[in-house]
Amino acid sequence: MSSDRATLTPRGAAQPRNGWPTWLRSIWHNWFFYSKTWRSGVATSFLQPVMYLAAMGLGVGALVNKSSGGVDGVPYLDFVAPGLLAASMLQIGVNECTYPVMGGLKWVKSYFAKVAAPLSVADVVIGHLGWLALRCLMVASAYFIVMVAFGAVAAPIGILVIPAAALSAMSTAAPTAAWAARQEDDTSFALLFRLGVLPMFLFSGIFYPVSRLPGWLQPVAQLSPLTHGADLCRSLTLDAGFGLHTVVDLAYLSAFCIVGVVASLRSFRKVLVV
Repeated sequence: MSSDRATLTPRGAAQPRNGWPTWLRSIWHNWFFYSKTWRSGVATSFLQPVMYLAAMGLGVGALVNKSSGGVDGVPYLDFVAPGLLAASMLQIGVNECTYPVMGGLKWVKSYFAKVAAPLSVADVVIGHLGWLALRCLMVASAYFIVMVAFGAVAAPIGILVIPAAALSAMSTAAPTAAWAARQEDDTSFALLFRLGVLPMFLFSGIFYPVSRLPGWLQPVAQLSPLTHGADLCRSLTLDAGFGLHTVVDLAYLSAFCIVGVVASLRSFRKVLVV
């Protein structure tokens, strides 16, 4: 047996002999798989939100700017661009934590191969969510360059929208992974997209302020992580400063992310440890 193989502790957690954390191997596996299949996801992860940005920000935005002077004095392109970034992160996160999770547990069963490698359940979860966070950072970076080209970033501090967008993605991705791991089949995924993702996309302040919603619907919209993700991204690109609203957005998104990771560890352990 080579010296760089991982060994098992009495509790079953994988410990590498070469000093590298074993969860990095899980992340590397996901990266290697993505390097062979990335072309199929370019349209949904990057081209689609950019086309939305061009159509809504430039097309509809010209009409909004002409009729009402933008949104609260902000050009419509500058308003909608960070919202679309947060929305694209939502779609990537949910997409990658539904069918891929089901495949790893039920269809291909690659997660069972990982824990037999040996890797621990935590390595599998961290590998999946960690790679997703890295992918969201890459997509957000490319989108940020497009925003700069469109003139939708007001100040250099706007570059912080990249990690903010990734945090927004993980706030929905991690709970989704925990939920998907407990499903017996994929029949409920369609309901998640129709009754979860689509309403959040429409009513989380992406295309218009939440304050324009009916009074009874505004508190409901504030429960959506996407609302806080869009607000956080927008405050950074518009250089609105760090105030109480920024702290609330960060805390809300972080809480969803932490709870989702803990729940994912429990859900994956229930399925993988037999």
